[in-house]
Amino acid sequence: MNYLSVRFRLDSYNEENAEILVALTEEMGFESYEYADEFLTAYIKEDLFNEDELNEILPSKEGGFSFNVSYTFEKVKNENWNKIWESNFQPIVIDDLCTVKASFHEGLPETKYTITIDPKMAFGTGHHQTTSLMMRALLKEDLTGRSVLDMGCGTGILAILAALKGGATRIVAIDIDPTATESAIENSNANRVGDEIEILTGDASLLASQEKFDLILANINRNIILDDIQKYSNVMKSQGVLQLSGFFAEDVDLIEVGAKAAGFEKVSVTIDNRWAQVKMKKK
Repeated sequence: MNYLSVRFRLDSYNEENAEILVALTEEMGFESYEYADEFLTAYIKEDLFNEDELNEILPSKEGGFSFNVSYTFEKVKNENWNKIWESNFQPIVIDDLCTVKASFHEGLPETKYTITIDPKMAFGTGHHQTTSLMMRALLKEDLTGRSVLDMGCGTGILAILAALKGGATRIVAIDIDPTATESAIENSNANRVGDEIEILTGDASLLASQEKFDLILANINRNIILDDIQKYSNVMKSQGVLQLSGFFAEDVDLIEVGAKAAGFEKVSVTIDNRWAQVKMKKK
């Protein structure tokens, strides 16, 4: 499968503007982003790239934003992808409890949990604020006797952490992208929890055949959450917990309205550099 590398240049580059650009473009199917100086480089499957659509959604001063964006793009050879992510993937530690590293990292300090992730083109290494927010939320959950669903699992990092924590009666991970579920299977096996996680390729329609869950994790963009939140509710046990991220702080009110209509109530909100993580409970 061929990928394109799209190199965006922001005429007023800062982290906030870069995150705005990510939020606007990720729904097109971009799967990975790299930050460097005034440039943001993004990767997308060649057959998903629509230049007309991209031009319509790009921020501009004329459109009310504080910056303009220009871009170039080129094809990325499959054999170059490992070199790209290896050069940009640094190990991280979440709350002194969980280390996330690649298979080639050595000599790291020991933490209670260690997750080895080789992301390829799937989202989820813990580096993005939304993934680290969700990992922090999951680290606080007692999974003893509870069933867990990871929607939009990407690399499988959350499902893997749930398995490493132990105690869960069942863990299911779902992603619509076959590349992501292939990555999740490889990563779960590499972390020796492959037998503990059921990994499925598809969307929220798969939930109709699932037994109800005690805990649902969904690190997906705002629109998909709003479209699917009733499906989450349908497959959630009473008093079950829904942990959400993938959207900005200014989207929390909209998420809360949709969640309330689906039978959830807000428990807490955590913000990290404008990205939000919300804990909901099924009434």
